[in-house]
Amino acid sequence: MVVCGDDGLARRLASELREVYKERVTLVAPAARDTRPSVGRASGVPGRGLLGRVPLPRGRTASGGPPAERELQILDAAEPDEEVLAAAGVAGAAALALVYEDDDTNLRAALVARRLNPRLRLVIRLYNRKLGQHLEELLDQAAMVAEPGIDLREPDSSTTVLSDADTAAPALAASAVAGTSKVVQADGLLLRAVERTPPGRGEVADPGLCTLALLSATTSDPAGAEGAESSGDRGPQLLPDDRAVAAATGRGILALETVTHTDPTRRRQRLGAGALPVASLFSRRLRWSMAGMVAAVAALAVASWVTTGDHPLHAAYITLLDIFAINDPAVGDPTQRQVLQILAGFVGLLLLPVLVAAALEALGAFRTATVLRRPPRGLSGHVVLLGLGKIGTRVLARLRELQIPVVCVESDPQARGLALARTLRVPVIIGDVTDEGVLESARVHRAHSLLALTSSDTTNLEAALYARTVKPNLRAVLRLYEDDFATAVYRTLRAAHPAALTRSRSVTHLAAPAFAGAMMGRQILGAIPVERRVLLFAAVDVAGHPHLEGRTITESFRPGAWRVLALDTASPEDRRPDLASAPAEEPARQSGLVWGLHPGYVLKPEDRVVLAATRRGLAELLGRGETVPRRLDGRGGDDLARPQG
Repeated sequence: MVVCGDDGLARRLASELREVYKERVTLVAPAARDTRPSVGRASGVPGRGLLGRVPLPRGRTASGGPPAERELQILDAAEPDEEVLAAAGVAGAAALALVYEDDDTNLRAALVARRLNPRLRLVIRLYNRKLGQHLEELLDQAAMVAEPGIDLREPDSSTTVLSDADTAAPALAASAVAGTSKVVQADGLLLRAVERTPPGRGEVADPGLCTLALLSATTSDPAGAEGAESSGDRGPQLLPDDRAVAAATGRGILALETVTHTDPTRRRQRLGAGALPVASLFSRRLRWSMAGMVAAVAALAVASWVTTGDHPLHAAYITLLDIFAINDPAVGDPTQRQVLQILAGFVGLLLLPVLVAAALEALGAFRTATVLRRPPRGLSGHVVLLGLGKIGTRVLARLRELQIPVVCVESDPQARGLALARTLRVPVIIGDVTDEGVLESARVHRAHSLLALTSSDTTNLEAALYARTVKPNLRAVLRLYEDDFATAVYRTLRAAHPAALTRSRSVTHLAAPAFAGAMMGRQILGAIPVERRVLLFAAVDVAGHPHLEGRTITESFRPGAWRVLALDTASPEDRRPDLASAPAEEPARQSGLVWGLHPGYVLKPEDRVVLAATRRGLAELLGRGETVPRRLDGRGGDDLARPQG
């Protein structure tokens, strides 16, 4: 695998490929942007050099596998021109990732790389979605022209264009809703691994969609905990069968479930409704004033009916004429009638300012509705989203797909996400989040969580700290640039507010797994660490796989190796080539995946299934042979290089 980039995403992606997928990686990065110490230099490219190999983790050796499989080569180069790509071994590589911040640099390098290796699997970082779609078609056509025998319908022989904003959005949305960023996206659905406590005697743990693993110890974060694999403790058992789950006592389970709102009983706020509610037109004080005026008019009408003996409707009519001062003076009438007319006139004087206030409030509400909505009064349980840049815009779309109420805060009136917010009829407050009263206007004291996604780390941190003073137990998710800084902020906030859930996320950290999965091929949907091991999720066509074709769901299940989770019911011509992506042109497309399959369903050659597998199990299922080196302790190549926190 070759990774070319000039920021933290490239380094994080190279680390993900090494530690999770156990791939040999060459990283092409400018020395000035690389914080790793220089080990040595090698000749071969004028003005450039091979910085060296990253040493193995402490306590680990390369025994049992080629040393190159445990090392990372770093090539010092500022631009990925043809000479650099050739020196990096692109001609013989399986995949190339171009993750420079500049779209033009990635585009030029992709064209050169496709010429050097038509069969190369390309993963390109671009924010412009339309340009990305055209670029995919162009590069695939170039590959077919160079080698007419290439079948680009295969998931491992094509071009994939990704955006760090798109790939990080599902994890950020899941962090705000479910408190974890360890998610896998499958045909628009967000899946997460959640730990279930060990069941008591005679009880059965909730398996969710399915049971992924039996844990070695109960932890509070199954997606990132290392567990307790002491000498006397059993390690995690991946993909156990029903008998193993039933026989396990005192061991928690890792279950797969979809990411949904954590408070389904709460009354859903219709933020996207077309009609304006009365509560948005008139304030509570004005509504109480109107109610008082109606009660006063009704009381006067009843008093007129009782004292004069008139018909009730006629009495009410006369009362209204008195209130609006268009009735004849009650000269010579009984005293009761004169008193009632004076009171009615007084009520009419009080009614005038109330009507004026109602007209002004309604006019302001209608004018605001044509531009940006304001948060409805009484809104609660929502997500406060700070920042509508490229990251915030993607996260907003993802949250609304999950039917989660959102209130946005943006300081720039020309931000790119305001158009989307206006289309989705999401309330937006224009103002600086650090100014007093802005977060209060977003009803942060009633919010479920806070997503701070502005481009400034200090602004995100300041907003989270201020929000915590308003609501100490508020769930806060911060977007921070550097991984080290994000870790330090997380630990500090966790120590200061132990009762509140805090997550600090780096976009590069969140985007790297999606880029790594794309480099492994479009089959790979993602990976979820299980203590010190890892499970892969993949979409596989049944045709040509003897372990699946013609077998029932029960017969196709191999404990500890792979398990079929879902069936893609879409017709072959309508299927998405990449289930891990969420195309912009189909934001509201319904998922075609069917979960909870009948154990007796027979898999047909035209079917496509989503399955969970270990690395070794997936290699065996796909017929790629044993490519993962074994550990010295005999647990095999599905272990992580180090705990994933």
